Formats: sequence, C-alpha cells, structure tokens
Amino acid sequence: MIDLHLHTFYSDGSLSPSELVTTAKDRGASVIAVTDHDGLDGVEEAIKAGNKLGIKVISGIEFSAQLPDFLDSSPCFMHLLGYGIDVKNKALQEAVKDILRKRKERNDKLLNALREKGYILDKQDFQVYPQQTYIGKPNFARALLKRGYIQELREAFQAGEFLEAPEIKAIHRVKIDVREAISLIENAGGVAVLAHPLKISYKGKNQPGQAGFFEVLSSLLFRLKKSGLQGMECYYSRHLPYETEQLLALADEFNLLVSAGSDFHGPEFDENLKIGTLAVEVEEGRLDWVYH
Repeated sequence: MIDLHLHTFYSDGSLSPSELVTTAKDRGASVIAVTDHDGLDGVEEAIKAGNKLGIKVISGIEFSAQLPDFLDSSPCFMHLLGYGIDVKNKALQEAVKDILRKRKERNDKLLNALREKGYILDKQDFQVYPQQTYIGKPNFARALLKRGYIQELREAFQAGEFLEAPEIKAIHRVKIDVREAISLIENAGGVAVLAHPLKISYKGKNQPGQAGFFEVLSSLLFRLKKSGLQGMECYYSRHLPYETEQLLALADEFNLLVSAGSDFHGPEFDENLKIGTLAVEVEEGRLDWVYH
C-alpha cells in the first residue's frame, strides 16, 4: 500500500509527523509522502519516524498555485505536489517564507470578516502546536468548533455558511504561479505532479461533469507539460472509477507519471477517509517510479 498525499499539523492536518507515520504503519502502508501545504517543516521528523518503523517516507510539498492566463486570459487555480525535494534548498525555503507571509495577510482578513459576522475568534484558537506558523481554512474550522459555533468540522464548509459564506469566500490570497512552482520543485531535485485534477477551477467552474471538462484539462496539461510537469494524481480518494480511467488515459497521452493519494488530514474531518483509501486498485507497474 502506498499513499502519496498526506498532511500533518505543520499545515492543516491534525496529527504530528510521527503520529501520521505510525498511523500509516498501522494501516499497512509501505511508502508514503508528507505533502503539507506550502511548508516543509514536518518532513524530516516524518522521515526519521519512517526509518524507525520501516516505512519509506518521501519528502513532499503541496503548493496552491495558479496559471494566470489560461482560458480567455482568465486564471486557472490548482494544487501542485512536489516529491523527492531537497527540503534545505534555499530557493524553495525562501518561496515558502513568502507564501506564508501572504497567507498571514489573507488570514487576518478572514479573521476580521468572521468577527463582523459575529464569530469571535482569537489567534490562540488556531494553535495546534507551539511553533505553528501555518494557518489554513481547516484551522479556522477547528477554531469555530472550539468556540462552539459549530458542532462538527464539516459544518464550517456547508454551502453558504461560515467559511463558505460569499463574503468569506471572496477573500483570496495571491497564489504562486504554477510555472514557478514547477521550476522550484525541479531545481530542488523533485518531481512536479498535478494534484487531484478534478478540483482545478477555471472561470468559476470546477465540475468534472460539466461539458468539455476533460478537454479543458487536456489543454491545461499541454501547457503544464511544456513547463516541466512530470506527473498527475490519477488515483485519488474522491475519484470515481470512470474518472480515474479518463485521467489515466490523459496521463498516457501526455507521458505523465501516475500518482496516488488519499489527501488524509485527520480522522475528525472525515472518519471514513483513511490512509491508503483509494477509489480503485492501483495497477501494477504504474507507480514503479515511486520506488526509485
């Protein structure tokens, strides 16, 4: 079993890197990747824990990125995974610092907007561990739960409510250009992989059931491949079998490596989502690159 898309509390997961590796071991995983959002702090601890428990831990990161000039010069938003990166690479570290600064500015706006709606939160409500620097929307959800505004974390993401309220969703932060993110990953010795492709958003649309979605995805892959994209997350916990098949066909067409991941953040977000949970069985041979 492998799982190449996992989060620790160094981004918006709920487990420490060591706890995450232990959980993966209990689930029977042999290879995992720690892919925290816009951060590298949990990787080394996870690798050390993996060495003790006999699990291969791949260093990783997940960038929130954009292609500014996609369709009709409108932006396209996506997540990009980087695998096998040198976490001490200076350019990568500097980019992460800049992203965290922009995230902090966004979070301050979110905090004020929620207060205006009557949800009084304090920055201490976000603290999971003493040195925490990353705060994402799942951290806001936990703070809302801690304060008693919601009874379950999923309530924070209900359509039109709390973090999904129009005035809250309108608060964005500047995202890294996906071409820059690919270059950073490549120069840090890593492999750049498009995460959960069915979640890409362009011109306000991100539904794979919409007419022409996979044609648009093909156009995006053409652009990203020229910029150095090496792989795509075809196997994902939320993908339906027919969606996986279409993604595998696109991976073959563009000669992309195939990745697989659950996007596990912790049991309290989805008790049914577990490490290694995928929609289909991974075909033999498609993930051989992971072992090299």
